[in-house]
Amino acid sequence: MPDLMRSGQKTSSEMPSRKHTFANCVVDHSCIATRTALWLLVALFCASPAKSQESPAQRAIAVVGTNSESSANAPAPVSDLSDPPASASDQPVEAMFPRLSDTRFWLSGQANFIFQTHPPFHAAYTGKNSLRTNYEKATSRVLTLYTGARLNNSTELLVDVEDAAGGGLSNALGLGGITNLDVVRIPGQGSPLSTAPYLARGMIHKVFALSKDKIENDRNALSLFDELPSRRLEVRFGKFSLADFFDQNSVGSDSHFQFTNWTVDQNGAWDFAADTRGYTVAITADYEDRNWGFRFAEALMPRVANGIDLVWKPWQVHAENWQCELRRGLISKKAGAVRLLAYTNYANMGIYREAVAQTPAGGTPDITNHPWRITRKYGFGINVEQNLTRNLTAFGRFGWNNDKTESFAFTEVGQTFAGGLGATGALWHRRYDRAGLALVSNAISKDHQTYLADGGYGFLLGDGALTYGRENIVEGYYTLHVWRGVYLAPGVQHINNPGYNRDRGPVLVPSLRAHLEF
Repeated sequence: MPDLMRSGQKTSSEMPSRKHTFANCVVDHSCIATRTALWLLVALFCASPAKSQESPAQRAIAVVGTNSESSANAPAPVSDLSDPPASASDQPVEAMFPRLSDTRFWLSGQANFIFQTHPPFHAAYTGKNSLRTNYEKATSRVLTLYTGARLNNSTELLVDVEDAAGGGLSNALGLGGITNLDVVRIPGQGSPLSTAPYLARGMIHKVFALSKDKIENDRNALSLFDELPSRRLEVRFGKFSLADFFDQNSVGSDSHFQFTNWTVDQNGAWDFAADTRGYTVAITADYEDRNWGFRFAEALMPRVANGIDLVWKPWQVHAENWQCELRRGLISKKAGAVRLLAYTNYANMGIYREAVAQTPAGGTPDITNHPWRITRKYGFGINVEQNLTRNLTAFGRFGWNNDKTESFAFTEVGQTFAGGLGATGALWHRRYDRAGLALVSNAISKDHQTYLADGGYGFLLGDGALTYGRENIVEGYYTLHVWRGVYLAPGVQHINNPGYNRDRGPVLVPSLRAHLEF
């Protein structure tokens, strides 16, 4: 995001991030300092250092084969594995302060700062939505407060508030795989984004037991229960990110501890229903058994591409998402998971071929130049992770959508391949550290290419012309635990053919991330 959740998340240390997740704002340094101080005061309600479990956004789909923090994963039978995955206690996230001792309630927080820059790079031409060719730098900042209350043994209320400031490189334009998941661009249409704190998540979570036997649940900001029925139906309703619960991956979903590129942390071809910040109003139904699960979501879509306003007419404008998850490794006696994703969006979306066809000779096509009408976009994805050793996990994603219909909610990607490795610091006796390396290759359809080549603009792309090539990105990071809940993470991304354009780039984007866990 995109929470988690993004994935986000959210996975993020307390939620996936998702594009999903946050908006660009004008940086007012005095305002930022004041808000940061207020959030630190909130954190001081919990008064001494302690160790927390794995990050909620990462735990939202947890380490494969271990007890999940959310309903997304049930535990695999570890006794059947010759090389079981690291447990939550083996891969902890250390926080500055302890969690509430009363398990009916949840209170935690985090602050995430990401600084990125890029040196000048070659470009034959530059358009309105291009990644800028001159040297630039940008810093994003996201503060999040997570709260929750368990109403009874099967129902809980979860409420999260966020405060975001800063921005992305080139206003988060010019790439299919934007380099920072904690930012999105300021939308050119629809209502402007407020710079005030906002409700990120507010949901009711209800669990229906379908078996008497229980499994231990690692409590987190998405699920406060100490234990859950091994077979159950979970229903959630309210505001959240779809990436909080779909397409999660234990080593490639958390922009606060892992990768930061949009199309590494999430499936770039999954144009999931979301407003500008990556959230929507939805209902999910999630059936979970010990080794497999199936979930469905019905969600609201935005009024315009990348818009902040949702359309409250679900009988017209809506999105369906399905995911089937098998928690079994591809390698014998080693933990793993395979997740199959499909989605369908119905919204006021343009058609690339029609936008080009109706443009007079010498004119510029406009994908938004059409009367209100409901069109359909659909696609699918595959998400795989596989433990290679106890502390080394490989992951991969493939995604595809029809890409004849306008990219509308997440990013301008029609096809994506991604893969990489994630390692925990226990390999080198630094149990709170982690590192990762990933490669992603993004593509768009012929219709989408023609539209951009003729000078058209999407909500993210538009160089004024196009010499097409796949957008290929390599990203690496190292997350260093400095002290208690303080983490620093240097990283770098190398981008070939930014915006699918062989006439531009390559681009090198170094970064430095600071994360505070309360």
